[in-house]
Amino acid sequence: MTQCRCKEDLAQIKDRAARRMSGQDADRLHARVLVHMGTCGLAAGAQKVMDILREEAAKQDQMSIQIISCGCAGMCSSEPNVTVERQGEPSIMYKNMDGEKMRQVFRRHVLAGEVQTDFALAKIQEEDHA
Repeated sequence: MTQCRCKEDLAQIKDRAARRMSGQDADRLHARVLVHMGTCGLAAGAQKVMDILREEAAKQDQMSIQIISCGCAGMCSSEPNVTVERQGEPSIMYKNMDGEKMRQVFRRHVLAGEVQTDFALAKIQEEDHA
């Protein structure tokens, strides 16, 4: 009979999540995906986009990808917006996202590094963050 290790497993998950949130695992972080979920984004369907993104990440078992909800980026007319940040590359903000576009962006850009220019709204260089 196998002994249950539920407490130990949960403790490991908690520790891993705490390291990711504090940035301690930043060297292993491959990409971050920000779903802009301000009031305008939510009204335009950002929650569905977030749900699809989480489904896709779970299918791939991608622990090196951080999924974050954030506020409005000030471009309400193009919501739902999603920003993809890949290590060592400019960030790309995508516009008018839906479930199928999110799947495509996740598979092609987040995983494979191929920017989906048809949906791109902005390219954000590192110096633009300063």
